[in-house]
Amino acid sequence: MNELYKIGGFVRRGDGRGKKLGFPTANIALHKDIPEGIYAGSVTINGKLYYSAAFVGTAKTFHKTDSKVESYIFDFDKDIYGKYITVRLYQKMRGNRLFDMVEDLVEQMKRDVEEIKEFFAKERE
Repeated sequence: MNELYKIGGFVRRGDGRGKKLGFPTANIALHKDIPEGIYAGSVTINGKLYYSAAFVGTAKTFHKTDSKVESYIFDFDKDIYGKYITVRLYQKMRGNRLFDMVEDLVEQMKRDVEEIKEFFAKERE
């Protein structure tokens, strides 16, 4: 699988919104010019690769202006704050957008995760 982008960084605390919405994320600073949006991605932690849904950009729905990479790691539930991770982005699934209601964002996130899981299932065939 060819990657479009590769970003490394130390996991930092965000606002905790992802966890409250049911999608806890590993957040790292963005030091590259990468088009904003949702990507099929992976996260490598201590040499082990996990698939993920990755968001790159500013959280428009929450009126944020700082760009970052937020990765929702599939089937993962460990504290990795302060750990160095590598995020690889394989395919952009959609652009970044503003949602009028948080509930609409959550529903879209559920669809994004399903589409990304399907993407990886096809890649493994």
